[in-house]
Amino acid sequence: MNKRFNVFASLGMLLLLGGMNSAFAQQAVPWQMGFQEAATPVMERIIDLHNLLLWITSGIVLFVLLLLAIVVVRFNEKSNPVPSTVTHNTWLEVAWTVIPIIILVVIAVPSLRLLYFMDKTYESEMTLKVTGHQWYWSYEYPDDGNFTFDSVIVEDEDLEPGQPRLLTVDEEVVLPINTNIRILLASEDVIHNWAIPSFGIKIDTVPGRINETWVRITREGVFKGQCSELCGVNHGFMPVSVTAVSKAAYKEWVAQAQQKYAKVGEDHIRIAKAINLAQ
Repeated sequence: MNKRFNVFASLGMLLLLGGMNSAFAQQAVPWQMGFQEAATPVMERIIDLHNLLLWITSGIVLFVLLLLAIVVVRFNEKSNPVPSTVTHNTWLEVAWTVIPIIILVVIAVPSLRLLYFMDKTYESEMTLKVTGHQWYWSYEYPDDGNFTFDSVIVEDEDLEPGQPRLLTVDEEVVLPINTNIRILLASEDVIHNWAIPSFGIKIDTVPGRINETWVRITREGVFKGQCSELCGVNHGFMPVSVTAVSKAAYKEWVAQAQQKYAKVGEDHIRIAKAINLAQ
């Protein structure tokens, strides 16, 4: 008995620690039970809506459980051998029609407000273009020199100490904090999905179509995500990594990136020209 209790106690402790760790996580962690800590206003509102729905659904479950308990105790054959012949109750029917409507309205109003809030920003300060490929991401900064680079997963054998497996890339996206950033997303081949839980972003990249979302990062850090659309055999090897820095640090990074990735752009142009000449 004690051995069985210790097993369940250990399992409960792991679940508790997983839930506690998730509150400070900027990436997925083992035994995670809750959301990652919000790093954008959108994610903050998503968590608020989740908590509201959790209270509502918990209340409904407890209420139904209480009604079932009353029915079992008071209206079983032994306690109530002569059942009632009442078939209608006007006030009860009105109540179980009106109350669900009120609950749905309480849910719908913040849900629609959140959908409109997270749709797009009309006061963007910069734009990031994201393109999905099988199986890596390309990023373009049209407002900062229009440089482009690819972001590819780091293989297990190349990982350095402390780098998480399946979440580490060779080139990270760098974005400034406290900035309204418009994000345009597309795909070169199949449907992918660019998702970062801490940002509250999970949006498809569709071939031949540009989807739009936005982000305003409220704190510095490295935020991890993954492709969340089954896009092929290497679907699980398309991580997303975003480094959020101060505006001053971002300007310094842009100055370096314009020189670093300019050669990459020139190589792409030379390759394209060579292909055209060969054809």
